[in-house]
Amino acid sequence: MSTHAEVATSTPPADEPAPYRWRWAALFVILAAEVMDLLDAMVTNIAGPTIRTDIGGSASTLQWLGAAYTLAMTTGLLTGGRLGDIFGRKRMFVIGAAGFVVGSLLCAVAQSPETLIAARVVQGLFGAVMLPQGLGMIKEMFPPKEMQSAFVLFGPVMGLASVGGPILAGWLVDADFFGTGWRMIFIINLPFGLAAILGALRFLPESRSPHALKLDLPGVVIASLAAVLIVFPLVQGRESDWPVWSFIMIGASVVTFALFGWFEARKSRAGGDPLIVPSLFRKRAFTGGLLTGVVFFSGMAGFMLVFNLYTQIGLGYSPIKAGLAGVPWSVGMILGMGIMQTVKRFGRKVLHGGALIMALGALGVYLTIDMAGIGVTPWQLAPALIVTGIGMGLLMGPFFDIVLAGVEQHETGSASGTLTAVQQLGNAFGVALLGTIFFDLLGPVPTGTTFEHAMKITLWVVAGMLLLTFLVAFLLPKYAREEDAPEGDAPKEVVSAST
Repeated sequence: MSTHAEVATSTPPADEPAPYRWRWAALFVILAAEVMDLLDAMVTNIAGPTIRTDIGGSASTLQWLGAAYTLAMTTGLLTGGRLGDIFGRKRMFVIGAAGFVVGSLLCAVAQSPETLIAARVVQGLFGAVMLPQGLGMIKEMFPPKEMQSAFVLFGPVMGLASVGGPILAGWLVDADFFGTGWRMIFIINLPFGLAAILGALRFLPESRSPHALKLDLPGVVIASLAAVLIVFPLVQGRESDWPVWSFIMIGASVVTFALFGWFEARKSRAGGDPLIVPSLFRKRAFTGGLLTGVVFFSGMAGFMLVFNLYTQIGLGYSPIKAGLAGVPWSVGMILGMGIMQTVKRFGRKVLHGGALIMALGALGVYLTIDMAGIGVTPWQLAPALIVTGIGMGLLMGPFFDIVLAGVEQHETGSASGTLTAVQQLGNAFGVALLGTIFFDLLGPVPTGTTFEHAMKITLWVVAGMLLLTFLVAFLLPKYAREEDAPEGDAPKEVVSAST
C-alpha cells in the first residue's frame, strides 16, 4: 500500500472510520476542482456580451454559453458518480480534470458560437466526471466529527471564488493579454487544471465502492433526454415565437422524468444496479434536499445571468465594472458563512432565515433600481447585494451537511452525483427560465426603460423562488445529526430517520 493510503496513528473508535492521513491536502485538491467549476459557470456571464460581439450569435447564445455547460454536466453527473464507484474515484477525478483542461483549450480556440457551445459541452461532461468524486472521497476520508468542518470549508472557498471570479473575468477581458480578449478566461484554466491533476495524483486516496456495480446506461439516456427536453425549448422557444413543438417538448419532459423513476424502481426490484440508489429516496434529508436545491439554484443561477446582462448591456458597464458590481454579493456571502458558524446549532432554521434574508435583499435591489433608474451605480446597488449575499451564506453553509450526513458508504457515489446533478439542473433551468423572461420583457428594440422594467420583473420572480425555497425547506429534517438536536426534539427530525 502506498504512503497516500496511510492513516493517522491514533486509533479511532470502533464505529468510526480511520481518518485518511492526507485528508486536508486532499480536501484542498477537491476544493480546487470545485473552484474551477464555479469559475467556469460564472465567467461567461461576465464575458458573454463581449463574446457575442466578437464571434456573433443571437440572444439565445448568451443563455447557451452557460446552459450548455450546466446541462452537459447535469446529464453526466449521475454517471460520473457511478464511474467513481466502479473504476475508482481517484482515477476518474484525474480523467475528468484532464478532459476539463482539453475542453477549456477548445473553448479558447473556438471561432464560432456553435463551436464554442460545443466546447462548453465537453467541459461540462468532463466536469461531471471530476466533481462527484470529491464529495464521495470526503465521506470516506473524514470521521463524522470532522466531516462538518470539511464541508464548512466549502463556504469560504466558494465565497472567495465568487468574489474573485467576476473580477478576474472582467479584468482578463478588458486587459486583452496578447490580443486574446475573452479567450483568456479559458486559457487560464490550463495551468490550474494541470496543478489539480498533479495534486490529485499525489494526495487523493484510492477509493471505490466495496460492492461490484454496473453502469445503468439506459437510465443515463432517459435522464439526459428528460433534462434536454425541459431546457432546450425554454432557451430556443422564445426566438421561434413559442411554436407548438416547444410546449410538446416541455410536456414530454415531465413524462420522461416519470419514465425514469419507473425504470429505476423496476431495475432495483429486479436486482440490478440503478443509476440512483432507491434507498436514498427513503431518507428525508436527501429527498427534501433535492427539491430545495433545484428551486434555490434555479433562482440564483438565473439571477446571476440576468444581473450581468442588465449591468453590461442595459447600464453600459464594462466587463470589469460589471464584475466589481457583483462583489458586494460575494462579500455578503462570506459574511453569511461566518455568521452561520455561530448559529449552526439551530439547524434547519438557519436555512429558513437565509432564504428570507435573500428574498429581502432581492427586493432591496428592486427598490434601488426603482429609485435610481437607469443611472444606478454599483455603490447604490451594494447594500442590497450584501444583504442578499448574507442570506445566501446562511442558506448554503449547512445545506450539503444536512443533505449528505445520513448517506451510507454504499450510497456515496450515487448520492454525490445525484445531488450535484440536481444543482446543475437547477442552474441550467434557472438560466433558461429567467433568461427567457428577461429577454421576452425587453421587446424587439430594447431601451433603457425596457431594461429597467425587465430587471424589476425578474427580481420579483427571484424573490418568489426564494420564498418557495423557504417553504420546501420544511421537507428537510430539523438537524443534520441526532447529537445536534437539543434535548427533547424527536429523533425522527434528524437525517438518520427514513421515511
